[in-house]
Amino acid sequence: MIRALQRKFVLVAMSAITGLLLVLLGTINWANMLMAGSQADHTLEMLSEYEGDVANLPPPPFQRPGPPVDGPKNDYDIFLSSNYFVVRLDRKGNIAFVDVSRTSAVGEEEAGEMARQAVNQGAQKGQAGRFRYLLRHFPEPGGTLAVFLDTSQEISSYIQVLLLSIGIGLGCWGLMLGAVIFMSRRAIRPIAENIQRQKQFVTNAGHELKTPLAIIQSNVEAMELYQEENKWSRNIKTQILRLTGLVEDLLLLARMEERAEQSAREKLCLDKLTAEVLESFAPPAEEKGISLKISLRPNTLAEGDRAQVVQLLTILVDNGIKYADQGGVLEVTLEKAGGHGELRLENTCHSLPQVSPDKLFQRFYREDSARTQKSGGYGIGLSVAQALAEANQIKLSAQYIQPNRVRLLLRF
Repeated sequence: MIRALQRKFVLVAMSAITGLLLVLLGTINWANMLMAGSQADHTLEMLSEYEGDVANLPPPPFQRPGPPVDGPKNDYDIFLSSNYFVVRLDRKGNIAFVDVSRTSAVGEEEAGEMARQAVNQGAQKGQAGRFRYLLRHFPEPGGTLAVFLDTSQEISSYIQVLLLSIGIGLGCWGLMLGAVIFMSRRAIRPIAENIQRQKQFVTNAGHELKTPLAIIQSNVEAMELYQEENKWSRNIKTQILRLTGLVEDLLLLARMEERAEQSAREKLCLDKLTAEVLESFAPPAEEKGISLKISLRPNTLAEGDRAQVVQLLTILVDNGIKYADQGGVLEVTLEKAGGHGELRLENTCHSLPQVSPDKLFQRFYREDSARTQKSGGYGIGLSVAQALAEANQIKLSAQYIQPNRVRLLLRF
């Protein structure tokens, strides 16, 4: 249980760290793409304004003698350092002018074809391979100017930043995993010690209770030797049996949580074991007027500890009969489903519990909020069943079937 608690702590902590890293690195890459895209759009606007001709640019700003001044590039420098080509189309969409002197990546024919495709798409801006383009329409004398800017350097920068951030993220994630595993041992130590004390208390209290219960039982039996059995002695023995069963179940849970009991796994014929358990419960089911509908697939094999599996089946059948309505039905079905064996126990009831099915396995939970003994149980049977199922690597779950049926499902 301590290891399971530590695993949950590491899982929750690493989920939070993973989410934080994804948001942080994703934001960095998203911001990098936005800034690079904004810079490319600015360059395209400038190239379009001056029609891609350096002669149309205003003269560069005056530079004072001395060391170079730090700061961003001016428009003149951006214009001269950009790789681009320009295509002009007339009103009819024919190529009127092509300038590919500022790039060696495409020829005039390819540039003209790319410009026609961009115009046909109808969007003012777009991406064509590694080129980002901008279309500028001229009302007079008519036609369209298409400016294509080579953004391969920006794309390479995207990829480099992305790969670098992934590498840094994985490295940080690994370091944090080691740190969380190391810190988890200290973080859960107080909880682990508290759980250990609770389990030790249950074990000690259980053993201490068994002795006085045995003495009370022997005294009642001795008293009945001198006096005839009466309703008071019967009530005492009934409550002794209830307390003895409760103590045994609590001790079983404590032992299984401490893994003191190692399951001796062996091949089991589950249909025969189920039939034997159902046969032993035929009299109480008949007394309560409950119809047993049984469908067991022959030669259904499973692995587990025989004694624990029998105890598990006993608890589930007893639970189905105990909480079925008077004159109701208990259906037991064993079959293969999806490559796995399934054992379903469905009992009818007056009304479905008003809680989620998972809460049925909570210790000391009973639908009877007043905690009376009219059902004969004390709300720990399904908790024991779940512990037995986990010890034998069997999945136990509960479902509500409309209108008024409770299903306990075993998958093995």
